[in-house]
Amino acid sequence: MVTNTAQKIQEYLIVHKQVTPKQLAEYLGISRQALFKHLPKLLEEGKIGKIGKPPVVYYFIKDQTVSEIKSLENQQKSQIIEKNYLIITPTGEKLIGMKGFKYWCDKNKLPLTKTVAEYEKTFKKYAKYKKVGLIDGTYKLKHSFDKVFVDKIFYLDFYSIERFGKTKLGWMLLYAKQSQNKALIKEISENINKEVNRCITKYNINAVSFVPPTVKREIQLMAEIEKNLNIHLPIINLQKIKTDLIVPQKTLSKIEDRIENAKQTIIVSDVRSYNNVLIIDDAIGSGATINETAKKFREKKIAKNRIYGLAITGSFKGFEIISEV
Repeated sequence: MVTNTAQKIQEYLIVHKQVTPKQLAEYLGISRQALFKHLPKLLEEGKIGKIGKPPVVYYFIKDQTVSEIKSLENQQKSQIIEKNYLIITPTGEKLIGMKGFKYWCDKNKLPLTKTVAEYEKTFKKYAKYKKVGLIDGTYKLKHSFDKVFVDKIFYLDFYSIERFGKTKLGWMLLYAKQSQNKALIKEISENINKEVNRCITKYNINAVSFVPPTVKREIQLMAEIEKNLNIHLPIINLQKIKTDLIVPQKTLSKIEDRIENAKQTIIVSDVRSYNNVLIIDDAIGSGATINETAKKFREKKIAKNRIYGLAITGSFKGFEIISEV
């Protein structure tokens, strides 16, 4: 059985070709004594080779082992990672699929094969909440607020998952907002277009509203997404009141503060009336913004029947309760 350390040794040798014991020990973060518990076995199995004599010794990977590991990597190129994994490096490089996942594993000094299996298991745990492309967050909302004014609220994906951090949409959303990158915003729009339209069709939506931003930017994410989606329905106008001190929802930890923030800063200036309405936001934490917006829609009789909420990403917090019901 290949241990995590043995796997890391082989993967490191593939990349760095010829390596000294000192370099291996430093990379693995273990003592030379601990390292030499693994090297003899790998030598005996023919996985690695050794050249030189003490004090100058180098270890290298055997060609056959390279083929075996690459074959294993190819097997591990699961559709889950290829389709769903994305990471943006500190230098702004966008790495997709196995390339990105291998970068993350190398950066965190994790064995690729074992970590692929762990990611797949974690991904499937979160994927069970998604039904026909949507995550139903209604239960969570009803257990967060005394009164809920939306009939249903959905996420297209979670913002992040345990251990592995931000999801593909989570990464894209973060950097699309921070960098105001139109190409990235367009990519998000293309990723969500199918599910947004499916939601509109399924729930007989007659009008759509996009939650306005709190922080002023030259290129506004939701305005660009609204333009890119090109939804052929009436758009209900919402305005965000600008105050001297800008307080984004994400900076507020208490539910009551989030409710007050949304209540006082979201203005519905539309007077038209529709049967079923969809409110779209970029990310949901507590859901206070969409819930308070829905309340205003009901008070002004903008929505005569049902109101739905839809977020590109949402927080997983609170879903632990669902799994126990």
